[in-house]
Amino acid sequence: MATRIGIIGAAGRMGRAVAEAIGKQGEAMPGGQADQGDDPAGAARESDVLIDFSTPAALDANLDAARAAGIGIVIGTTGLGPEHEAAIARAAEAVPVLQAANMSLGVNIVVHLVREAAARLGPDWDIEIVEMHHRHKVDAPSGTALLLGRAAADGRGIDLDASSERGRDGITGARGEGAIGFASLRGGSVAGDHLAIFATEGERIELGHRAESRAIFAAGAVKAALWLAGKPAGRYTIGDVLGL
Repeated sequence: MATRIGIIGAAGRMGRAVAEAIGKQGEAMPGGQADQGDDPAGAARESDVLIDFSTPAALDANLDAARAAGIGIVIGTTGLGPEHEAAIARAAEAVPVLQAANMSLGVNIVVHLVREAAARLGPDWDIEIVEMHHRHKVDAPSGTALLLGRAAADGRGIDLDASSERGRDGITGARGEGAIGFASLRGGSVAGDHLAIFATEGERIELGHRAESRAIFAAGAVKAALWLAGKPAGRYTIGDVLGL
């Protein structure tokens, strides 16, 4: 029997892309839908699992709806803060929750490679994260850039918040040893370009991913939802889906 996948944020660009991806997936069928102003509980009751591409402000209500229906939820909403992470952790005690800053399977392979490279290269290798998105994106660095930065920090066993350099301008002085730098570009209709650069004297490694369409994020979210449906309560990642 096909899995009913509900969509929260159904009228948005990603919501529409998810609906299209569900239609292409033989194991899935449309579940309930909710958008701004709708009660997500109704969508949850008509679904076996939810995909949420709405807003950070709606997250608590969406998690409550998943808990009330006893179903899993895949969260692709970006711009989440510590309070949202705490809410996700609480919800994961009752239902399965998969949250990812980027639903692309390819991006998550790059994240794995960045972590591995950072763990094996010393502090004499400088790390820079460069990202570019469409002109309408409101947060910077992107959630995926931060995901790559955290992977690099995890690989090195350091704290990203204490080690990152952002927004360089003017006479900034020399680059700090072991720092992880970020640069954010905005323009046009770019779906998402990310590049992790490891640079040392005489050589450079570049690990990157270029999204040519939002369809890849939607396809990844649907794959994650199919994997998550029926799982026990807990917090999961795309890495779990990929077996990383």
